[in-house]
Amino acid sequence: MTTAPHSPRAASDAPVSAAEQTRAAALGAVLFRNRGWLPVPFVAVPLLAPSQLGPGQHVTAWVVGALLVVFGEMFRLAGVSAAGTVTRRRSRTVQRLVTYGIFSWMRNPLYIGNFFAWLGVVVASGVLWFLPVAAVLFAVEYTLIVRYEEGVLESIFGGEYLAYKARTPRWLPHPPRAPEHGPHAWGEALRSEVSTLLQYVGLAAALGVKHWVTIRS
Repeated sequence: MTTAPHSPRAASDAPVSAAEQTRAAALGAVLFRNRGWLPVPFVAVPLLAPSQLGPGQHVTAWVVGALLVVFGEMFRLAGVSAAGTVTRRRSRTVQRLVTYGIFSWMRNPLYIGNFFAWLGVVVASGVLWFLPVAAVLFAVEYTLIVRYEEGVLESIFGGEYLAYKARTPRWLPHPPRAPEHGPHAWGEALRSEVSTLLQYVGLAAALGVKHWVTIRS
């Protein structure tokens, strides 16, 4: 979720927009509150399902998977450095609508980053049948979450958000008509991503153990 250099009114005082009251937004609100559980299948299946790769294909899969994770993390860092860390944890405490940096190219860079990172984990695991399943599952879950978040932002920022929404694509990045600039807290972003980076390391170690057990059996 993006976050405006000014806060037009407190989120609790903002009237609820029609977009926030749709069924899709209601489902998205449930997923948003429980989003800590959403990565479970993206972890469990790669770790538990057998790899489909031959002996000579694992190195290639690990390299491609690592590149996807790094690519995804670049999106996340660019988004967090501009938007800050608060809006990743709270939906209705948005203080500002960030429309510059990577947010001038696309509205949901963090989710795009997550998408590439989790696909990277799947590729590295060698459980290739799960790739299309993971893509569809991710698309459904995060499309609903975004519907909820967009409704909240419309409730809080009204026409300002609608104007931003009209000129900026939801998923596929596109160069803005006029470059927008603003502050980026790269140090804060890196510190906030330490736990995420440690998760990647832990997953890599677990996948390494799985691979070792597989070749030994």
